[in-house]
Amino acid sequence: MKFKTIKTALLASALTVMAGGIASAETVGYGKCELTGKKGSHAITPAVPGQFTVIINLPAVGQFNGDTPEAIRDGYEFCMAVNVAHRLGLDKVKLVNASFDSIVAGQNKDFDIALALISVTEPRKKVVDFSTVYMNSSYGVATKADANVSETSVKTGRVGVQAGTTLVPFAQETLKASKVDVYDDTASMFTAAAAGKVDAVMTDLSIVLGQVANSKGRLKVVGQYPSGGQTAGIYPKGSASKPVIDAVIQELKDDGTLKKLEAAYLLPSWGGVSPDSVPTWKY
Repeated sequence: MKFKTIKTALLASALTVMAGGIASAETVGYGKCELTGKKGSHAITPAVPGQFTVIINLPAVGQFNGDTPEAIRDGYEFCMAVNVAHRLGLDKVKLVNASFDSIVAGQNKDFDIALALISVTEPRKKVVDFSTVYMNSSYGVATKADANVSETSVKTGRVGVQAGTTLVPFAQETLKASKVDVYDDTASMFTAAAAGKVDAVMTDLSIVLGQVANSKGRLKVVGQYPSGGQTAGIYPKGSASKPVIDAVIQELKDDGTLKKLEAAYLLPSWGGVSPDSVPTWKY
């Protein structure tokens, strides 16, 4: 996508607030993201005046590229959020890093949307509102590079999953894995896989591909399970901004912006590995 590139300094400060140590950063401008559409073509009353506040869950290679909110300048979901803010006429994007558990439980306040490759589920609909779907998902399986884990053996081994995700009931109830370890965050889960503390870890295939590509050869992706899942953003329950932001996201899908972001950020972050090349496993 070669439209208009905004090059501005990323000015931020991290702070710890609330329980769980939530770090936040203010991004003045739009990082390295390229913009499409007309600025200010839509309008909302943002949760915090003058800015578009986005809840995220790090690490998120390919989605929000950076180890901390203040370091993020690009990525698929980041540039999607930037383009939403642009069309809403908001020049400032504020990123707030929170636990995945708190996001899907509707525990965060004063934000406009949460973007963290969140699967749409009926239980979650009771406490949060979902945006227009912007991706479809499957479950990826990663192991230590020298491990020998197969479609059959994974069920009898030790599997790691992240708390609050749909992979917890999947591993326990659908896959019926012999041992399931639940980790608080993505980083600790993949660190455990690289150290051989679990035989395999499972999460959204996009996250798996990004973490494997970023592992310097310590991890490999071995399979994927079709989930039929849909990925969407989360709004605070009853958000008045939902219809407007939904319309903007739909525009980004329809005008090809999201496809261009996928080509620009996801395939490179996956080390050039296409999801279509990952073996599909049965459960």
